[in-house]
Amino acid sequence: MIAGESKTKVQRELRRQVHKRLAWFTLDDGITMRECHVLDLSSGGARIATDDAMDVRDRFELTLVPGHHMHQQCEVVWRRGKTYGIKFLTPAAEETPAADDQAAASGPPLLR
Repeated sequence: MIAGESKTKVQRELRRQVHKRLAWFTLDDGITMRECHVLDLSSGGARIATDDAMDVRDRFELTLVPGHHMHQQCEVVWRRGKTYGIKFLTPAAEETPAADDQAAASGPPLLR
């Protein structure tokens, strides 16, 4: 590097936080709920593990609190045995212009 040259700052995703907490993922349109463990978590995704070897679908919903309406649509991006890397998806189909107008009037958006 030349002495007068400025450094380029690289924008990185926020660090993952280690959680190791119990969570649930839902398959088959909410019919099947299975336990998993969230090993670490970031704003864009998570690493989860299951106790048993099972066929985890490519897409599912993740719930951190059982019976609560708050859940996150997820997609598996890698698989290693009973451990899975997932990314969080934004459900674009639920967003409508009317809902956007109401959200703007009522303040910042809330998680489902």
